Amino acid sequence: MMKYHFKIHNDVDGYWGEGVELKGCLTQGDTWEELLYNLEEVLNLYLDDPSDSKFVHPFPDDSIQGEDIVSIPVYPKIAFAFYIRSLRLKYNITQQQVAEKMGIKSVYGYQKLESSKTANPTLMTLAKLKKIFPDFNLSLIL
Repeated sequence: MMKYHFKIHNDVDGYWGEGVELKGCLTQGDTWEELLYNLEEVLNLYLDDPSDSKFVHPFPDDSIQGEDIVSIPVYPKIAFAFYIRSLRLKYNITQQQVAEKMGIKSVYGYQKLESSKTANPTLMTLAKLKKIFPDFNLSLIL
């Protein structure tokens, strides 16, 4: 499962957390429970870029540890859309080119995979993606 790390700070007004891998991703909470809820929400909003975005966030660093560090999971649909877009940009190919290689008639059909709102691939789709992106690794996101 894709998880990002946050450094937690405690002050007189409650708690706040800042993303370790994702600079500028931060939130606060009056209670520990509220902070955890807000961290999950801010992380997923932060990563949920439009499918046509050319910006790629850094991937999580599993070696990050510490007493003041918490790991927050990414929603699977957001993780999948983020990962597929990252691979496509790494291979320097367009959405149209991926759609054609997958046998999808319309680029819109492929764009649905790079959108967290509509990403829900079948096993056949995953197999096609693996052929296009040899380093595709589903365990990075689930």
